[in-house]
Amino acid sequence: MSRIGKNPIPLPDKVSVEINGLAVKVKGPKGELNRVLPEGVVVTQAENILTVAALDGTRRSRERHGLCRTLVANMVEGVSKGFTRKLEIIGVGYRAAVKGTTLVVNAGYSHQVEIEPPTGVTFAVENNTQVMVSGADKEIVGNEAAKVRAIRPPEPYKGKGIKYEGERILRKAGKTGKK
Repeated sequence: MSRIGKNPIPLPDKVSVEINGLAVKVKGPKGELNRVLPEGVVVTQAENILTVAALDGTRRSRERHGLCRTLVANMVEGVSKGFTRKLEIIGVGYRAAVKGTTLVVNAGYSHQVEIEPPTGVTFAVENNTQVMVSGADKEIVGNEAAKVRAIRPPEPYKGKGIKYEGERILRKAGKTGKK
């Protein structure tokens, strides 16, 4: 039995769940999320607790047990609290701004890079160098943060680029001059 899968998922106040076979719909103050879970698991609700169980003892259902529990738990947390990924922009002249809903990044290219957020995701910028990607769906928030980081990944010599908050950049020594 999966150590993660056997843990129950407590439902906070103001969060409602509809279970229709393998389709799970979660509503909360931050939005609404839908997901169709893979076969081999069963989701049940008893009062304010959700449980995910493997349908049978086959290898396929045991593999998916912990995954589905985590997916449902992330949906519940997303509609109640939301998820945020923070990025830092490091480099002379590198900055970001939000125009309407679009994120505009200057990262040393001859042009500005604009990223349009999908529905349910918002961008926020502090001090021109701190970018926050927020939303209810953890998967989409992570993908959008990865797209922003991919504009200019951090380089190992000076550390310039866009990195996640708390990410450690392994630095390299530069070339040594001839003597």
